[in-house]
Amino acid sequence: MIGLIQRVNWSRLTIDGELHAEIGPGLLALVGIEKEDSSSDVDKLLHKLLSYRVFADDEGKMNLGLKDTGGELLLVSQFTLAASTSKGLRPGFSSAKPPQQAEQLFEELVLKAQQNHAAVQSGVFGADMQIALENNGPVTFLLRS
Repeated sequence: MIGLIQRVNWSRLTIDGELHAEIGPGLLALVGIEKEDSSSDVDKLLHKLLSYRVFADDEGKMNLGLKDTGGELLLVSQFTLAASTSKGLRPGFSSAKPPQQAEQLFEELVLKAQQNHAAVQSGVFGADMQIALENNGPVTFLLRS
């Protein structure tokens, strides 16, 4: 399971021109789900999303996780993260989990995140979404379960 996280001051997600989700300071997490991923990968990635130290402490060092700061989390499914890009000029998606199974794992991630953190929003699996954000840093990391 792949999580591309960006530390943001804010992020907004719209679908068909309508605001669907919005967060203040926290993390935007784009989530890619690969064939071999399972519920244990959901747990591992969620732990990293909530605990990965990307926020500054009182001394300005990145020593605090999302859970420490009480920041908000926006989860967005993005199957293109599971693309194979090593050959040619066109991405291949044979390493991505089939949509129905990937949706189940993404929904499990959203539910568990909401159970473990107060401020969680999400996009809609498979929807055409537009995301606006203001990076804070910028600070961006690629996480794997």
